[in-house]
Amino acid sequence: MLLDRKYEYRRKLPHFQKADCPAFITFRKLLRCPFSCQARDVILQHCLHDHGRKYRLHAAVVMPDHVHLMLTPLRNADGWPHSLPMILKLIKGTSARSVNKLLDTTGPVWQEESFDHLLRSDESLQQKIEYIRQNPVRKGLVRMPEEYRWLWIEPI
Repeated sequence: MLLDRKYEYRRKLPHFQKADCPAFITFRKLLRCPFSCQARDVILQHCLHDHGRKYRLHAAVVMPDHVHLMLTPLRNADGWPHSLPMILKLIKGTSARSVNKLLDTTGPVWQEESFDHLLRSDESLQQKIEYIRQNPVRKGLVRMPEEYRWLWIEPI
């Protein structure tokens, strides 16, 4: 059974979320200065926290000023997929609190809006995962994806 759910952003039109459909998500740091290594460690841990509980995380990369995630929301006890806004609120909210505590700062860490794209039937999950893997290479941070400490790919 295919379940469709509608959700809204404050400033955007409603979005539809299909059950068992992978989503490519990007969210950006509010300020331009890059995250420290310790902050990226904390953020990656928050991305991994609900893997297997609220979503299946296929891939994640924490870049100096943004995060890319490839995940599939899991279903709750009622059979509905956990909503992307709820998942992002958890990740962004808890990571922001931890980063602020780490850096002894206060206030927003992330831009309010996030970009999400649900994969269509003709799009390849592996292609999106490879895009995430190669992001640190394309940005000149490492020569090989495996060298980047803040990259996580779901074990096969």
